[in-house]
Amino acid sequence: MPDSQLPKGVFAPRLATRPALSRRRFLRGAGILLSLPWLDAMQPAFAAVTGAGTGAPGAAATPGGKPRRMLGICNNLGLLPERFFPKDHGADYTPSPYLELLRDHRRDFTVFSGVSHPDVDGGHPADNCFLTAAPHPGRGSFRNTISLDQYIGERIGHLTRFPSLTLGVNVQRGQRSLSWTSSGVLIPCEEKPSEVFGRLFLGGSAAEVQNQVRRLELGQSILDAVAGQAKDLGRTLGARDRERLDQYYTSVRDLEQRMAMSREWERKPRPVVNASVPLDPASPKAYMEKVRLMYDLARLAFETDSTRSISLLLDSVNSPAIDIDGVKITDGYHNLSHHGRSAEKMSQLQAIDEWHMKLLASLFTQLKDVREDGDSLLDRTMILYGTNLGNANTHVTTNLPSLFAGGGFQHGQHLAFDTERNYPLPNLFVSMLQRLGLEVDKFASSTGSMRGLTMV
Repeated sequence: MPDSQLPKGVFAPRLATRPALSRRRFLRGAGILLSLPWLDAMQPAFAAVTGAGTGAPGAAATPGGKPRRMLGICNNLGLLPERFFPKDHGADYTPSPYLELLRDHRRDFTVFSGVSHPDVDGGHPADNCFLTAAPHPGRGSFRNTISLDQYIGERIGHLTRFPSLTLGVNVQRGQRSLSWTSSGVLIPCEEKPSEVFGRLFLGGSAAEVQNQVRRLELGQSILDAVAGQAKDLGRTLGARDRERLDQYYTSVRDLEQRMAMSREWERKPRPVVNASVPLDPASPKAYMEKVRLMYDLARLAFETDSTRSISLLLDSVNSPAIDIDGVKITDGYHNLSHHGRSAEKMSQLQAIDEWHMKLLASLFTQLKDVREDGDSLLDRTMILYGTNLGNANTHVTTNLPSLFAGGGFQHGQHLAFDTERNYPLPNLFVSMLQRLGLEVDKFASSTGSMRGLTMV
């Protein structure tokens, strides 16, 4: 487009080194180019578009050693902080009332205070950033980034039938999830325990399996064609664009390998477990029963090595007056969290929080009871239990109640950081990725690995 046809003050870019891709050539190959990363050679055809993509990096080399796993749990209304945080720190800390309910596992977890995600604000929307740490989720221009579970799935997901599982309890569909793709797209939570169990352990008919294999083969053939035509295109591009195409080839090859492995997994029988299909609770009031069932499914998935990466969102914001044994809950979970220091509301919240701790203790016990090559399953499984709110009553997103268990770390301590100038929680993500055997030193807003947390 000549400058005379552009809005005032806007000028068409000039490329002095080589001719741009022609409009005709772009249209002829549009189906291919839409799959490619942004190239400098496309710029004149899209003068009004800003920004550039670089293509996804290839997966890291398959890590050796023991299989290790990650379970990230977010209760998006958190816990009463004064009953969660210990008053002293170090290995000899005195357990708080909530941590006393985990006393049998004291040496199996580390409790943190003074941690948060830098610049993750906005109150309730921050739950979407619990595993991404993307800043300012409350802004209209917000775009999320890849979550920790999906980052793991992209790199070691080919080792198991399912690269990852995204689970939820009472989740507001389409609005909340812990799992986000590298392009910032929400991955919906699976909420029905029976359907999750079916995916994990109940195979389809022979015809259904063959249809799925065909779909995977078709997808791979399309990728082959795209990569072939992109290679032809690469002969006419500059050095910078060729580098981006090389990254694209790597990502395509990586995806082809994952699809090939998925095809092989479809042909393999699913594992047999000594468990029956769970009954789906009929009401969101059965919140704690849903949590228990999701914990059971996570344990079974890890025990059968069906996946090594699971996220679980406990959407307390979207939960009604829930059922708690022995306690009458008179109001919705969200309304209770805005207790305003009401003794009655705080008493009910305390009963709810204590049930969360009891269910977590039961999960730890069950994982410790499962043996894998001489280790307990808890030794092989990193569990992050936390929240996006330091105090739901005031919507603050700092000093997040956080607990980290298992996974082959030296635990039994309270790591206390500055409650005013918080330490980056994404540093824990770096340590978790390194424990999985991935060579990384950065995730989101991290500044390194977690200080004070060592592997064993």
